[in-house]
Amino acid sequence: MLPLLPQYTHIVNPRLKHIYLRFDDTGNLIIKSPKVSQQHIEKILLKKAAWINRAREKIASRKGGSIDFSENSQLYYLGNPYPLHLVSHEKKRTSLRFEEEYFTLCYHDYDETLFEAHINRFYKEEAQRVVPPLVKKWAERMQLSPARISFRKTKRQWGSCSGKNALSFNTMMMKLPQNVIEYIIVHELAHIAHKHHQRPFWELVAKHLPEYKTHIATLKTYR
Repeated sequence: MLPLLPQYTHIVNPRLKHIYLRFDDTGNLIIKSPKVSQQHIEKILLKKAAWINRAREKIASRKGGSIDFSENSQLYYLGNPYPLHLVSHEKKRTSLRFEEEYFTLCYHDYDETLFEAHINRFYKEEAQRVVPPLVKKWAERMQLSPARISFRKTKRQWGSCSGKNALSFNTMMMKLPQNVIEYIIVHELAHIAHKHHQRPFWELVAKHLPEYKTHIATLKTYR
């Protein structure tokens, strides 16, 4: 019996010279290649089967992934998982509350898109509440001044620093432990002084957070 091939999305780009395999943030396998035969793609998939399986298991084990709204749903907040209870009620509105040991999402019409919007709003409001005082604390310690701070949900970056020293933070960082959130803040503040990831940049980060490599390792366990 032939082995079952994994599901994937194949993107053909004639300008490419090689075949590239990667996973997106939701665990979908993406293949980019020049124009090649289906048989050639299948041969690559069979050859890379062990790597694909390991990568998928690693992605599946990460914390804070997409929510399936099942009976065992949970939300991560400040590094801890909390049960998410869905409660149907008569009021024609949806609300999300954090009640110290769990989240409660009350709804009239079952709408997962609306549920996700409320969850995203919760993370954004918490980021706007929690992060600015931490930025102020670290900016004073590092003697660096950001031009401004903004928040938005992004897929790939936890934070960024523009050429004009404006800091932007991913609202999903509120899933992370606070010490990791502070690492992201120190990382972006350090970019005000060094617009690169060369030795002077990491020396500045290490000066203020000697254990920064531990925080990076923790960060890789989330998505």
